[in-house]
Amino acid sequence: MMARLTPEHFRQLLAQRIFILDGAMGTMIQQHQLQEADYRGEEFADWPSDVKGNNDLLVLTQPKLIAEIHRQYLLAGADIIETNSFNATSIAMADYQMQGLSARINREAAALARQVCDEITAQQPEKPRFVAGVLGPTNRTASISPDVNDPGFRNVSFDELVAAYTESTHALIEGGADIIMLETIFDTLNAKAAAFAVLKVFDEVGYKLPVMISGTITDASGRTLSGQTTEAFYYSLTHVEPVSFGLNCALGPDLLRPYVETLATISEAYVSVHPNAGLPNEFGEYDLDATEMAKEIADWAAQGFLNIVGGCCGTTPEHIKAMADAVKDAAPRQPKQPDHSFHLSGLEAFSVEW
Repeated sequence: MMARLTPEHFRQLLAQRIFILDGAMGTMIQQHQLQEADYRGEEFADWPSDVKGNNDLLVLTQPKLIAEIHRQYLLAGADIIETNSFNATSIAMADYQMQGLSARINREAAALARQVCDEITAQQPEKPRFVAGVLGPTNRTASISPDVNDPGFRNVSFDELVAAYTESTHALIEGGADIIMLETIFDTLNAKAAAFAVLKVFDEVGYKLPVMISGTITDASGRTLSGQTTEAFYYSLTHVEPVSFGLNCALGPDLLRPYVETLATISEAYVSVHPNAGLPNEFGEYDLDATEMAKEIADWAAQGFLNIVGGCCGTTPEHIKAMADAVKDAAPRQPKQPDHSFHLSGLEAFSVEW
């Protein structure tokens, strides 16, 4: 295992070249057409509720399958792989009555990714690989009511989110994560709870890991689900001092482009992007092939938008290899120099230039 990755060291690495993130875990799992018994394995054969679809559970019941998916992405050129822990908070795991397994799943997800990363790094020591411990958005929103008849109702509190994210963050670090990644953020209040938890854990363990933040523009409105523009979302979370700030999911590269360009213009952090392979078709499948997607990504790199790039829903190792080849000779984006202006954010950004 390598020495602990510091935020400063990660920034130095990102200044040298464009880094490659992995692609979709769920897309790869779906190709195996796993059934209920496959998800349960031996340990959970008698579990009282159905668990099919609980992809994070597979780090316990099908670890070889998850490790092989990680390995395929690394061999395709990924520098960073994400832990299979997107829904592993105790809040999301409650859907399967598995909230008590949250810490274990996060820990094992990180350990599994760590093992494969170390294996490939040992084969190619000139290209070290890194594990991003993923904190997903949960299946609840702290700023939006799930009941249209009661707009003041919330089905989760800020403190409940903090507690869940604190548990997951500790477990990801214990499992060997190099980076903590807040991913697919559609509600900024959830993200603030996650960020609060992560910084609290850093205080508790006595050191900081690099933090990556990646939000989701949900549709052509150009806003997150909780209503923020790209600029407002960015300014809402700059206090976390993430190493990278980015966008992922929901849209393909064509529709995501203007928001990536906006983020590349304003961000004092490095910029990460991992879009979907287009929009889902009538069968829920993604049609943008590796060559087409890499062509779009190559243009982003040429325009100076990118520091980290990978794929979200519908992407495969083939997509990641094509992207890696497309950006290998491109210069990384240079972060915007601090201008010390005064930035506020509601649903939209408000800036006072000095």
